[in-house]
Amino acid sequence: MSTFQTNFVVASDKSEWRALFDGYAEFYGVPMSDAIADEVWSWLLDPSHVLEGLLTRTDAGLAVGLAHVRACPRPLGGNEIGFLDDMYVAMDARGSGASDAIFESLQNLARERGWSAIRWITQHFNERGRAFYDRYTSGPSDFIMYQWKE
Repeated sequence: MSTFQTNFVVASDKSEWRALFDGYAEFYGVPMSDAIADEVWSWLLDPSHVLEGLLTRTDAGLAVGLAHVRACPRPLGGNEIGFLDDMYVAMDARGSGASDAIFESLQNLARERGWSAIRWITQHFNERGRAFYDRYTSGPSDFIMYQWKE
């Protein structure tokens, strides 16, 4: 099994991040444009923006996974928790331990920032992802997500 390093993105990571971000968009059937990707990339490099980006690399330096995470207020607890907006591992790196490396980094980040939890959502059809998430949780929460009609 490979070893991995997960770090916050830096400006020189853009092309590798973009390839993974495009793969993520394709997985969910979302058309991706340069305008959208450039906007998200600008958020990730802006220290005043809430969204942060992580890249996971193999021991050979190849970027194989990304995560977008942010602090999220939790009013009932009077604290902040983490929210994982996006996570993606390249198809040829799945099953390699890259997802575990991302989650270990997220757990460390949560400890460093005093987040008692990290939450995320996924599509019901993401069976492989859900099986992975179940290893770190006791299964899906009891909450149902709603979204305004477009």
